Amino acid sequence: MRFEAITWERLAETFAGYADGLKPSDGGPWLKVGVDGAPAARTGELAERVAQELRIRGRAVLVVSTEGFLRPASLRYEYGKQDPDSYVDSWFDTGALWREVLGPLEAGGSGRVLPDLWDPVTDRATRSPYQHLPEGGVLVMHGPLLLGHWFPFDLSLHLRLSPGALRRRTEESERWTLPAFARYEEEVEPAGRADAVVRADDPLHPAWTGLPGGG
Repeated sequence: MRFEAITWERLAETFAGYADGLKPSDGGPWLKVGVDGAPAARTGELAERVAQELRIRGRAVLVVSTEGFLRPASLRYEYGKQDPDSYVDSWFDTGALWREVLGPLEAGGSGRVLPDLWDPVTDRATRSPYQHLPEGGVLVMHGPLLLGHWFPFDLSLHLRLSPGALRRRTEESERWTLPAFARYEEEVEPAGRADAVVRADDPLHPAWTGLPGGG
């Protein structure tokens, strides 16, 4: 896999421009984009950059973080508060993501999306209002472990951290998740599933593979 140096600004601009030229693979009116990576890779920052570039191009955009779709603490901590396998298998409410975010954006869907569901701090439902994404709009979903659930992304990007960089950039209190990401790399091989891969070991100097067709 060959990487070329790029700035975050240029990366977001190029990625958004490529997305803007795509048609949804399901024939519907909504494009679905995924930005995958461990929390230490700061997927939200890139997702927001991409969203801004798409808005400049006249597209309506809804950014959704999977952190807003955690399961209640009673389910997340069923096997303890620091169980890596639980982090992979049961922390994120993938059923709710399908039902409340992706399902409404399928061909023939309503476009009525719930931007978040659960607040992990209060361990209560957020009660956020539904948002309507108009036809021609773009969903940008970001978070960890995205590429292991067969989410129907039309375009996806994986922020890759080497094991050493992942350890360095993960807060000590969260390092119990490191085996979860090792398992994700082994079982899912996200770099092989994503349309583009960003090497993000140095947060100031990213490099990437580019996009299909030389984008």
